[in-house]
Amino acid sequence: MENNIFNDKPKEYCGLFGICNHRDASWLTYLGLYAVQHRGQEACGIVVNNKGVLTAHKGMGLVCDVFDEQLLSRLKGNMAVGHVRYSTTGSSVLKNAQPLLIDYAKGSICIAHNGNLVNSLQLRRDLEKSGSIFQTTTDSEIIIHLMARSKSKNLEESLIYALKRIKGAYSLVMMDKESLIGIRDPFGFRPLSLGKLGNSWCLASETCAFDLIGARFIREIEPGEIVIIKGSNFKSIRPKELKSKTKAFCTFEHIYFSRPDSVIFDETVHLVRRKLGQHLAKEHPVVADIVVPVLDSGFSAALGYSQESRIPLEIGIIRNHYVGRTFIQPLQNSRDLGTRIKFNLLKEVLKGKKVVIVDDSIVRGTTSKIRVRDFRKAGVKEVHLRISCPPHRFPCFYGIDFHKASELIANKYKTIESIRKYLELDSLGYLSLEEMLDCLKHSNNSYCSACWTGKYAIHAGKKHSKFSLERSCCGQGEISCSI
Repeated sequence: MENNIFNDKPKEYCGLFGICNHRDASWLTYLGLYAVQHRGQEACGIVVNNKGVLTAHKGMGLVCDVFDEQLLSRLKGNMAVGHVRYSTTGSSVLKNAQPLLIDYAKGSICIAHNGNLVNSLQLRRDLEKSGSIFQTTTDSEIIIHLMARSKSKNLEESLIYALKRIKGAYSLVMMDKESLIGIRDPFGFRPLSLGKLGNSWCLASETCAFDLIGARFIREIEPGEIVIIKGSNFKSIRPKELKSKTKAFCTFEHIYFSRPDSVIFDETVHLVRRKLGQHLAKEHPVVADIVVPVLDSGFSAALGYSQESRIPLEIGIIRNHYVGRTFIQPLQNSRDLGTRIKFNLLKEVLKGKKVVIVDDSIVRGTTSKIRVRDFRKAGVKEVHLRISCPPHRFPCFYGIDFHKASELIANKYKTIESIRKYLELDSLGYLSLEEMLDCLKHSNNSYCSACWTGKYAIHAGKKHSKFSLERSCCGQGEISCSI
């Protein structure tokens, strides 16, 4: 794992965008990726379709660093697919950046993937034994190899052949010489939405991308649904092979990952987070002077906590949004300095106060411990921490980078009281699983809660469980032993 001195928050998978039937496809895809940049800040790419010829440009870094006006003007075409990637360690290299553009017997095709396949290790071994040669270490490429193995020349049939054989979390945006394709796995782990801009259809991980380009949000792609768009023509298919009675929407989209202005799983994220904060205040009240959010994802929950408890909301932490991934080498092991670079305290606001800090989660606990210590140094009288989800005790195999139970503070310290003592808090309160699920629109069994309960919708299997994906994000895991 990388030496992440800036934060112990989980890193997430990736962001997707695609558009069809628009002369400014590359430019609009750039804007779409810009809107979902928070989902992936390490690499990005765009593939354009110009009269059936697919061309890619990819690079390491932010969207605004990889693309400029001159480059976008050369990416001509009326159809495009884009991808932003977030990784944690290992193969942070350009060859693994997406969308993957591959030429195979059935023509050129590109794929952008958000999620993780839990049976990728076995599939890759089987494919290599039968002669497949992989260009990357990503599990996304497996899907194309499986499509190539299909005896059918029909796109739909080849897709279904491949999708029947993969297991795990995946939202996909794909493109061949004629079509833009959107796919969501049968459990619906990852979000994928459909929009319309004039006569152009578009796909995105989050609806905030539609807002930026002026598109109208139509609906979410349904779990197990495949949409195929050719020009202005739209086709939806729901293969029986992709049907599942069980749903497993990733609850962490609402808690942390998605932008507050996005509609995810039929609910506006900000409103869900505010409700989480309100329930948190009811479940874990405290006598305090101010409520302080950990920015940015903790703000909405803090607002809800403040409204319900009638304790004033105050900005006591300032976040620096321009922290890069590089760091001064002699000081690279200083977590304290890394935390101060990203967050600074308003000492005049905090001094002498009893403070309730509201955050969305504690995963490893390293940054939280440093933050509490800094609050004490700033003269805070009491520090109370409230978390808008339950304690994370189990690894995630579906696209979040806490894939080792030993890394999780709630697994290491078995009781809330032990965690409180470790973090040196006056009190600690997590939102219960029941209260969290009560804040969500769909029935309780529609959400994945595996990281809190250990109940997995899809089991990784014995062979996979002996290994970890070095990059538990965006389907781009380089497989490595973690025994």
